[in-house]
Amino acid sequence: MSDKQTVSVTINGHVYTADCEPRLTLADFIRHTCGLTGTHLGCEHGVCGACTILVDGRTARACLMLAVQADGSTITTVEGLADGGELNPLQEAFWDNHGLQCGFCTPGMLMCATEFLESNPDPTAEEVRECISGNLCRCTGYDSIVKSVLSAAEKLRS
Repeated sequence: MSDKQTVSVTINGHVYTADCEPRLTLADFIRHTCGLTGTHLGCEHGVCGACTILVDGRTARACLMLAVQADGSTITTVEGLADGGELNPLQEAFWDNHGLQCGFCTPGMLMCATEFLESNPDPTAEEVRECISGNLCRCTGYDSIVKSVLSAAEKLRS
């Protein structure tokens, strides 16, 4: 008798089904089983935010969730933001406003800001800072990230 469980999730519009150990994190499932390496692993304790994804439209830390918990869910990772080779407005704003440097935190920042802008299309800088407060960046000083999110909000409103 196998201890493995079948997990089936829809990630960025594609269905992935695989047998996995019950203790496999969703982050490892996404990266190693599905081959989507945009979701980064930093602290593996849910503190840094690098592994932030959307599960059924809500942000989640992929390092804190087990793959079996996501069975049947719809997941969006950073790879799902662009439309083919065309960046979405948030990604463009990060590019245009230097909202990234090394890029390690960027997927988590983008996913966090994606959910945020859906519920708050006209945020203040303070609200953006509150939104990203759970995501750590060691390079940018956050000002460029805040500017990027505000710029994207403006683009999305027009």
